[in-house]
Amino acid sequence: MRITPNLIASLTGGTVEGDGEIELTGFGKIEEAGKGCITFIANPKYSHFIHTTEASAVLVNADFDAGAEVRPTLIRVRDAYAALAELLTAFESMKPQPRGVEEPVHVGEGTELPEDCYIGAFAYIGRGVKLGSGVRIYPQCYIGDGCEIGEGTVLRAGVRVYEGCRIGSRCIVHSGAVIGADGFGFAPKGEIYEKIPQIGNVVIEDDVEIGANTCIDRATFGHTRVGRGTKLDNLIQVAHNVELGQNNVFAAQTGIAGSTRIGHSNRVGGQCGFAGHISVGDHNEFGAQSGIPNSVGDGKRLIGYPAVEARQFAKTQVYLKRLESLFAKK
Repeated sequence: MRITPNLIASLTGGTVEGDGEIELTGFGKIEEAGKGCITFIANPKYSHFIHTTEASAVLVNADFDAGAEVRPTLIRVRDAYAALAELLTAFESMKPQPRGVEEPVHVGEGTELPEDCYIGAFAYIGRGVKLGSGVRIYPQCYIGDGCEIGEGTVLRAGVRVYEGCRIGSRCIVHSGAVIGADGFGFAPKGEIYEKIPQIGNVVIEDDVEIGANTCIDRATFGHTRVGRGTKLDNLIQVAHNVELGQNNVFAAQTGIAGSTRIGHSNRVGGQCGFAGHISVGDHNEFGAQSGIPNSVGDGKRLIGYPAVEARQFAKTQVYLKRLESLFAKK
């Protein structure tokens, strides 16, 4: 297929300024892209590159103002970043996907493999596992007894899913993730700690993405749950009996302690820490390295430890910078 700005505009609902029939052969960062590449500008701080980029076409927002005539073809869309995501998804779907069962693979009793699945070499699939159509399980994955994995879900190499856990449809789980390890439950008994058996499971709903080396612990009893559309970055810890709502995004190295409930559509920066047994509402934003020791309502913008409103945090930082001069006046 010949890819041109006119074709991309038709896919993204955009309009073309410049040569709409130039052939495009790849993607690139605006500061590095060469001839034949398409790139994008979504953040205004990169706007100056429009006058120096060697890219042949640039996705920009509809109201983008270049300030002067530019060499590359512009494809104006409502939201350049969203259009890029849509475009990359379309091109990714065109790549050939692996199918079939490689050898060696262990498949336990009572497990049936869909005809259109892919199972990579050295995968272990336990007894009574239910796999949806189009599932792709890459090499060296472990799927414990009684697990369920929905249609179109992808488990990258080396994923571990403990027994009895459920993963929905169209999920992506990246390498090294562990789903369903025991929750951190120990009862003090004198000077020792006695293990509390963790007999629950983990439920991952549809359209969830889980980053590399993220761990989601099974519940003591009941479920640890990750809601539909939620995205977890790499190296995140979700403890036992946590409930995450729908369409949340969590950046890397965030930790969520046991039995905490987080609502819908929250945005969480990297290295945030949530205390156990608290509730967080909907549509909140947490700055990187925030510590959240108490419950939070809806629509807050918090940062710091303990996390406070972003405006209050900014004021506090100004006061802290003035402390030395204030003490010097005494």
